[in-house]
Amino acid sequence: MTGPRVRRATARSRRYELAEGDGVVRECRDLAQRALSDWFGPAGAPGQVAAEDALLLVSEVVTNAFTHGGVPYELGLDRTDGRLWVQVSDTSPARPRPRGPHHAVAPSGHGLYLLERLAVSWGCVPRARGKAVWFEVEVVVTAPPDGPGPA
Repeated sequence: MTGPRVRRATARSRRYELAEGDGVVRECRDLAQRALSDWFGPAGAPGQVAAEDALLLVSEVVTNAFTHGGVPYELGLDRTDGRLWVQVSDTSPARPRPRGPHHAVAPSGHGLYLLERLAVSWGCVPRARGKAVWFEVEVVVTAPPDGPGPA
């Protein structure tokens, strides 16, 4: 994989054109991690629940696009007040749907279940080239506690 090409980047939005090939899931996770850290500081750092949930969902949505949706061609990341909005576009017009009831012990089939459990909201919209699956996660930036720091 040659790496994603930046289509657009602003203080609250980033768009990346994805190339085909191995490593697309890892690269999308890395891009999302950088955005989380840049936009949310410590709340977006590795090890924080919201950041870990967001990265897991990025992996799931990109994997689903790659496996079931054709070719993922764009990753969109947007910051809204206290939320990260992620959009993954792929070349298939088919909407994501569960293959049946969720089974925790199954080796696959957890992506949509995880979206339902971890995302504030998620959905799918048609695009000129296929569709975009999007989700939002809440990333609450907490103020440091008042008072003196550790001694």
